[in-house]
Amino acid sequence: MTTHGQTIRPRPLVLDPARNVQFCANCDARSHSVCNAIDDKDLARLASSAVQVKIEPGHTFVDEGDTAESFRNITAGTAKLFKLLPDGRRQITGFATSGDFLGLAVSHAYSFSAEAVDEVKLCRFSRSKLRILLDDFPAMEKRLLEVASNELVAAQDQMLLLGRKTARERLASFLAARAHAPQHHCPAQAGPRGMLRLALPMTRSDIADYLGLTIETVSRTLTKLKSEKLIDVPNATEIIIPNLHALEMVASGGN
Repeated sequence: MTTHGQTIRPRPLVLDPARNVQFCANCDARSHSVCNAIDDKDLARLASSAVQVKIEPGHTFVDEGDTAESFRNITAGTAKLFKLLPDGRRQITGFATSGDFLGLAVSHAYSFSAEAVDEVKLCRFSRSKLRILLDDFPAMEKRLLEVASNELVAAQDQMLLLGRKTARERLASFLAARAHAPQHHCPAQAGPRGMLRLALPMTRSDIADYLGLTIETVSRTLTKLKSEKLIDVPNATEIIIPNLHALEMVASGGN
């Protein structure tokens, strides 16, 4: 978050080594993040290389153009990734959540900014410490290469989304993609068999920015999908999908 020209930086949560190891062992994001390449017996090495950080909603924790001195692995919460245009407008390029690793595709400077949508927790790795980890644990380096490959596919999908799809198809694609990531589900409120309940912590404005639409178009399209019984909207931060296959048909251009 920027106040009077100054960026507010989150304070790291400095824990003692024993608590660090316990944090890694109990981390919900570990199973679907790059850290799953590290065996339990080596958690002390992993924990000693990371600093746990908590960011309050609305705070920026990566600034485009800053020197890329560290990498971040999100363990909880949602962040929006964006780029600033020369005229001051902001284009959201993605949403990062539990298990996502930020900074992999940058060289000397960050090519994006990141802001917490809700409370975000993450592990921050310095470039030097991560390099040592990758040298000592080749499986982790292999996992990072898989992440980089997935990011490339996601970028290609986003180009198709913005370049060829209708507003209805864009929104259906966005919701279907989130449905395929278990960390976006609300399992405690899953409902009847086959029904998915998704968390949508970002605003309608953020979704519109990401999909290249207006807020009005997003709201109107959500209402249309709801009238077609493809989704339900119990509140502003959740979406219910009764039939994922039917929504995916819309996303792919089917009726």
